[in-house]
Amino acid sequence: MRNLTVRASWVATAFAVALAIASPIASGLTGIAGAEQVDRARGPVATGGGPGAFGDAATVSVTGGTERAGASRSPRGAVPNAPRPAEPTKHLLVRVPRDLPVRAHPDPHARVVGTMPSGSKYYDVAITAWIEDVSPDGRWGRVEIPYVWPRREGWIALRDLARRATAVEVRVDLSEHRITVTKSDRILFGMPAATGAPVSPTPPGEYFVTDRIAFSGGYLGTFAFGISGIQPKLPPGWSGGNQLAIHGTNDPSSIGRSASAGCLRVSERSLDRLKPLLQLGTPVIVVP
Repeated sequence: MRNLTVRASWVATAFAVALAIASPIASGLTGIAGAEQVDRARGPVATGGGPGAFGDAATVSVTGGTERAGASRSPRGAVPNAPRPAEPTKHLLVRVPRDLPVRAHPDPHARVVGTMPSGSKYYDVAITAWIEDVSPDGRWGRVEIPYVWPRREGWIALRDLARRATAVEVRVDLSEHRITVTKSDRILFGMPAATGAPVSPTPPGEYFVTDRIAFSGGYLGTFAFGISGIQPKLPPGWSGGNQLAIHGTNDPSSIGRSASAGCLRVSERSLDRLKPLLQLGTPVIVVP
């Protein structure tokens, strides 16, 4: 009987040791399986728009995109009371199915200060808006109102709006003539850019991507990302549109200088790097 008891105790001890060794391995595998996954579906949204919406070239096609960020799972077998890893930085984006009133405060009776449009300024691409802040009750989102000057912000009701998230952010440093793309606060890459000339400086502000447009080349290169801002100081004699954009150029020597009507010019190679990342609603923050 004693031999059976000793043997049972030995088996239990061996099983406990094996389980202790296996737990970290299982935890690591779970962490990998639960890592953020991004599903991008891209397709045509609209066509049209006259010459010069952003500058001087004619539009060929407009493309849109979606991005859905999956939630990360917590690893099993975590040590009790251990500090949790920092959450990835993500921006809330909402689809705007119809024109929405923008109110001064997160209250249905607050004064209306503007309108969140359902379509972009020149190409009528369905707007996906960046929500910069959410009210404590979760019912309202603070937004920058697109295509207005002076710039204004307010609150829209979030009820029934389709939501998604992105961890991608674009930061434009005008003094450095440089664009930096980050994901979850981690720098992915940077690139030089042409910014507004002294007579038509690029206006600083917090914007978001409203258009993804393919071109046949020329002044705007082969692609443009329209953003939600406008240029209030167009060059004398300007006959084009006033929407700001990040786009290509047929004058690569201008990149890195203050030379545009307000838009941000980048190289074709830079455009190729931006296309998979800058989806509709992606924040674009322009600083002096």
